[in-house]
Amino acid sequence: MTAALPEFRSARVLVVGDSMLDRYWTGPTQRISPEAPVPVVRIRRDETRPGGAANVALNLAGLGVQVHLIGVIGSDEAGEQLAQAVSQRGITADWVRTAEHPTITKLRVLSRNQQLIRLDFEESLDELGAFDRVALQQCYQQRLAECDLVVLSDYGKGTLADAAGLIAAARAAGKPVLVDPKGHDYARYTGATLLTPNVPELEAVSGPCTDDTTLERHAQSLCSTLGLEAVLVTRSERGMSLFRSDDAPLHLPALAREVFDVTGAGDTVIATLAAALAANAPLTEACRLANIAAGIVVGKLGTATVSVLELEAALHAEHGDSAVLDEPALLQQITAARAAGRRIVMTNGCFDILHVGHVRYLEAAQRLGDLLIVAVNDDASVSRLKGPTRPLNACEDRMRVLAGLRSVDYVVPFSEDTPARLIAAVLPDVLVKGGDYRPEQIAGHEVVTANGGEVVVLDFHQGYSTTSLIQRAAGPAA
Repeated sequence: MTAALPEFRSARVLVVGDSMLDRYWTGPTQRISPEAPVPVVRIRRDETRPGGAANVALNLAGLGVQVHLIGVIGSDEAGEQLAQAVSQRGITADWVRTAEHPTITKLRVLSRNQQLIRLDFEESLDELGAFDRVALQQCYQQRLAECDLVVLSDYGKGTLADAAGLIAAARAAGKPVLVDPKGHDYARYTGATLLTPNVPELEAVSGPCTDDTTLERHAQSLCSTLGLEAVLVTRSERGMSLFRSDDAPLHLPALAREVFDVTGAGDTVIATLAAALAANAPLTEACRLANIAAGIVVGKLGTATVSVLELEAALHAEHGDSAVLDEPALLQQITAARAAGRRIVMTNGCFDILHVGHVRYLEAAQRLGDLLIVAVNDDASVSRLKGPTRPLNACEDRMRVLAGLRSVDYVVPFSEDTPARLIAAVLPDVLVKGGDYRPEQIAGHEVVTANGGEVVVLDFHQGYSTTSLIQRAAGPAA
């Protein structure tokens, strides 16, 4: 797979399913209630986000896809909030409103980035008369001609009670259908192109999956029984596996550095998969992108989306040679990192001969944040600073060696005597230098501190220096 992304902006996707409003009450917890053994949360922030099928639509829009959403909401304040939130993100929607049922709402109470409790406000839409099913079907038929692909996001709330009819209409119109399934009756998904169950969901309809062989057998059975082209099984810490009716399985390892919150990860998977397929990417490439997106989104709190910049950055990381960037590419990755809430650390040097002192220093620098950037003097700059016999190693080679270290995320060259201009462009959260400097002596300290960042001086490990290594290699003077 190359590092190029599909042309998402050319894709048109129709999303139908259980839309809901996700609310987050967040605040500090400092004591236990005297009324019961429960924490007391002092609410400081009340946030709302589109959830369920609406979150799938948000993920698609975040990738630049042309997306249309069809869903059911109540004639209530939560419904208005959901409709407004979706519209503000540039998503067109057809809402079927019901006066008898409230908008499905999930309220989560969080403290210290941990979910303490979730409260659900909902009534099932399964019964007849819960909403105008004819109106939903009419909207669906009108929008089918305008899309390249259909996503059915089923949370078991009743919007997709006639999933079989929606699938049949889409396939008759020549549109692929991806389904994020729920429940024990998968027969109603007959004729879909692909299903994306997680392991517990698959086990609920097929029985225990104790090993890869059993998992493959159950998935292949679904393909055969339901007439599917493929089943993509998401497997939590084991990544995901693609099973096709006419090919060998594709197993993709989990890519998350740290799992922070799995809320909405399935929405991101099916949205990224749909975006790539609608943009004419091969199925295997689409699955790889969905796996990368899942690794990104579980590092965020609550229902979240993944941007094109984040996907590009992750693809660069997957292709290790792309850790060496020029300045414009680096600044693009910094934008994505900041959007993901990452703490950026930056340091610089010649690194002519990499030794253990450098390695320990860079490891210490990396521990100060989430992403470490190393700026490297180019060859002309080193010659001006160290003399005409230096560098011993060309800039490209020095950067390649640094990029191979686990502690280093990105390496970038600079041509000036100091990296002050580059530091001003990056504006790291932490600027690091080794030695006995005072912070105010370090190039770039003014712009970093003025931007709210900090400057940290780390001790060099004694007994290591490039100059001493060169002198020892040269032997005693004659």
